[in-house]
Amino acid sequence: MRIKGISWVGVKTGSYDQMARFFTEVMGLPVDFEQPDFAVFRLPDGDKLEIFGPQATDPPEQFARNGVVAGLLVEDIEEASEELRNAGIELIGERQSGGDGYFWQHFRSPDGKIFELVCDPGHR
Repeated sequence: MRIKGISWVGVKTGSYDQMARFFTEVMGLPVDFEQPDFAVFRLPDGDKLEIFGPQATDPPEQFARNGVVAGLLVEDIEEASEELRNAGIELIGERQSGGDGYFWQHFRSPDGKIFELVCDPGHR
């Protein structure tokens, strides 16, 4: 198996409106599709991020057991971290490096879930 990147991330949240505003206003993602308590955001490379509120019609097993941390690829991790900080988003810990220009920075989204920004020069 060869994984090429993240094509889809689903996030169950009890704070749908706050999370929808976060992904549109702070992260700058366009809404590709929306219905009550559910939205699909399309990333520039075609990947999708979907958020499911309490009343969304997601399959029960989808979020039954697992919490998900998704890495969101950015061009400039310093700039992206500063934008989050300016928006009042908590950055968690120090920026980490995996070498060869690969960096990541964890952050806490408005509903308390953990995500990370990723700078990966090896990703097209």
